[in-house]
Amino acid sequence: MTAARGSCILEVSGLEVFAHHGVLASEKEQGQKFIIDIRLEMFSPPRGDDIAETVDYARVASEASRVATSTGHDLIETVAREIAELCLTDPLIARASVTVSKPEAPMPVAVANVSVTVTMDSPAKESQ
Repeated sequence: MTAARGSCILEVSGLEVFAHHGVLASEKEQGQKFIIDIRLEMFSPPRGDDIAETVDYARVASEASRVATSTGHDLIETVAREIAELCLTDPLIARASVTVSKPEAPMPVAVANVSVTVTMDSPAKESQ
């Protein structure tokens, strides 16, 4: 008999950071608010009740905040990719999907939000 397989999704939503991303000089100098949503798919649910068997969401949020605020980028796509790549260094994570929203993006027309989502698979997932 084979072991049952399943999935476990961890989401961190609405992580708010203040950073200096953007193409315009004013965005780089003044900075603005960004909202980050992270969705992580684990290879399988934890078998027990031990945090070592799962992904620590407090660590995910802290590390994502650090990545988003440590270096300024022109593109929010770069920020999302860097966070996804960091998440995929955890061997428990099969897929990372990161959305970076820029609610105060300078736009020529009124919009409620601008966001980008990057989804990446773990190299280990491709070998399964």
